[in-house]
Amino acid sequence: MAYIKMIILDLDGTLIRSDKSISERTLKALRQCQDRGIIVVIATARFWIGAEKYIRMIHPDYEITTDGTMIHRGEDMVYSCGMDLRTTHQLIRMIQAADANAEITAAVDKRVYWNSLHIAESEKLHKAIYCDYHSPLTEPACKIAAFLPDRETAGHLADACKLKLISYRDENFYAYISPDAGKLQAIRALASSLHISMEQLAAFGDDENDLEMLKACGRGIAVANGLESVKAVADEVCESNDSDGVAKWLETNVLGL
Repeated sequence: MAYIKMIILDLDGTLIRSDKSISERTLKALRQCQDRGIIVVIATARFWIGAEKYIRMIHPDYEITTDGTMIHRGEDMVYSCGMDLRTTHQLIRMIQAADANAEITAAVDKRVYWNSLHIAESEKLHKAIYCDYHSPLTEPACKIAAFLPDRETAGHLADACKLKLISYRDENFYAYISPDAGKLQAIRALASSLHISMEQLAAFGDDENDLEMLKACGRGIAVANGLESVKAVADEVCESNDSDGVAKWLETNVLGL
């Protein structure tokens, strides 16, 4: 196994426990990796504002958020791969035509627009900006997401707008991003900019949108609570998110504890 220079971490279902916490053991292991010069990166489907509280806990070197459409290093955006403004408008109109009552979220950099009347109650998106989409957005989105009746409907919209469709486990929640975007694409761009080979990356994940990065990185590790399809492509399986699987793997394989 090549020497690991960068660790890529999914959040929900991987680093975050079922009770929405991250254990002190996990945070300590990540700090010890950074102390050894290993770059710690989160790679999450969450919008930046939904990941913010965990970013402040973890203090990663880089933040890949919004399904790989953005990378931030602190306050600085170092990478972005969004859709154009015409496609942004087209997709929102098509979602509204498919379901007039659909709740739509649209990310523009760290800002998220949402047509929900319950923004303040949301654990992930309480910092979203209310938008009813009666007037079109003035900036292109990097990701648009909505609850839709079924995958067939969601897939039709993706095909019509020539966008990549992303689905999540146990939800009728679908996201749309540029066909050139994704977690793996962002990871490749970051690794290249830092002159680190993909063989020197270890990635952890649990869900369908982690498949590509687990297969492409030097070490792809699935957590035990992950989807069977994810565990099938991983190089190995660590213990579950609720059992500090990531921390234990790092302690044994990277920190030598």
